[in-house]
Amino acid sequence: MINDPKFELKSPGEVRVRYAPSPTGKLHLGGARTALFNFLFARKTNGRFVLRIEDTDRERSKKEYEEDIFQSLKWLGIQWDEGPDVGGNFGPYRQSERREIYAKYLKYLIEKDLAYFCFCSEEELEAYRQYQLSIGQPPKYSGKCANLPKETVKKYLEEKKPFVIRLRMPSKTIVFNDLIRGKIEFNTELLGDMVLAKDFYTPLYNFACVVDDYEMKITHVLRGEDHISNTPKQIVLQEIFGFPTPEYAHFPLILGPDRSKLSKRHGAVSVEEFKRKGYLPEALVNFIALLGWHPKEEKEIFSMASLIKEFSLEDVQKGAAIFNIAKLDFINGFYIRQKPINELTQLLIPYLVEAGLIIPIFEEKKYPPAYGGEEIVYNFSITQTGEIISFETLQKITKLFQERLKRLSEIVGIADFFFKKELTYPKELLKWKDISEKELKLSLDISEKILSGIKEDKFDSQNLTPILIKAAEDFAKRIGKPGDRGYLLWPLRVALSGKEASPPPFEIAEILGKRKTLERIKRAKTILKQ
Repeated sequence: MINDPKFELKSPGEVRVRYAPSPTGKLHLGGARTALFNFLFARKTNGRFVLRIEDTDRERSKKEYEEDIFQSLKWLGIQWDEGPDVGGNFGPYRQSERREIYAKYLKYLIEKDLAYFCFCSEEELEAYRQYQLSIGQPPKYSGKCANLPKETVKKYLEEKKPFVIRLRMPSKTIVFNDLIRGKIEFNTELLGDMVLAKDFYTPLYNFACVVDDYEMKITHVLRGEDHISNTPKQIVLQEIFGFPTPEYAHFPLILGPDRSKLSKRHGAVSVEEFKRKGYLPEALVNFIALLGWHPKEEKEIFSMASLIKEFSLEDVQKGAAIFNIAKLDFINGFYIRQKPINELTQLLIPYLVEAGLIIPIFEEKKYPPAYGGEEIVYNFSITQTGEIISFETLQKITKLFQERLKRLSEIVGIADFFFKKELTYPKELLKWKDISEKELKLSLDISEKILSGIKEDKFDSQNLTPILIKAAEDFAKRIGKPGDRGYLLWPLRVALSGKEASPPPFEIAEILGKRKTLERIKRAKTILKQ
């Protein structure tokens, strides 16, 4: 038995949990939820949250995926106490840097005859697996190499014949209490002699996981339901080594609305992609927390602080969690509406730049020492016109759409008309209800005449609104449609935005300014003639 702890817990009751992703792809929703639940549990119990990178799959593990895990977790506000980048007393925290540790435990198993070398080829193993399936038996290793003579083993090793290391699986029933699912039993005879490692320095998942959890003093293993079948295998190893068995909890699967396996067609993508699409980290955390966790109170909005306060494994459901993109959009829209205009504008600018609507212009300005000396500030130019647009104007645009945005990226599609040199749209869009073309032209003429007579310094929403509303009411009476302001305001709004849905024309006109407003009315009259 190996029982040589190098460090002790700070106190017997200290909780230590870990999130142990493999850097074989970008961080996805399920992984983010596992990390979040571990983080919340650690903070709720004043414990420690460990990030461990399981990169023993050399072919598929990539540095860029590891970096994506780091950046995505930090963006979500999930910070670890120990890990590859921050260190800790129980490192290294990358499995690729722990090979000597694994070799020590593997050699112990071989020396004690608790494990053995298996020289069966993949072809042999597959053929036997197919045979077992054909006779209705669950596939497991035949045990062919379990009792090879020592001389044969020595000979094969000297010949450098490929091998794996298999555990001599004891015949017993493993019973453990899942903190979410209750009592679970498993008969090890169904497992066969499982493979522990490809060689002394290339461990497989279950073996490396057990060694790392012991060496890192993990007290609770909180992970997805898909790992339930791994738990009895790991408990067997813990018992063989004389390791303490952590508490286990397995979170429910995340399914699509149609209750099939979650996939991209349901809108489930990497955390990075959610970020790129315009979801806020606080919204994504809030949404992920509700995938399988049911709070005691019937509410949907939770800050990270309130999640830490209220999270409990007892409230994690057993049944599958359903991914609902509409619910995520609702939560994200709520958080967007809470943002100060200044901050929200800064979040929206990158989407406008990426879409090619505006270009940042950097200017060096000097401020008095009391204001921090020199500072780099910037304005923007509109790509199509080359005109300067200030941050203050962008704030006005942001304010117009804040209530309508569900995702930051939507700003491009609904506000692009502010940044276009000339609008193009079908003339039918200008028409309100049963308005005739003659009345439509008259409507645009009236708007143009009224707006032409308003001075530049009075060309704002506050002044324009009462003037245009009165004009709209007068026009409605004139054409025999009293009370319907749309006969004047709809064509004007379409002329300024080129869209079926947009903010009121008074607010658009203020941001466009008098010159652009009149140019767009003239453009509408041209389109009407086509």
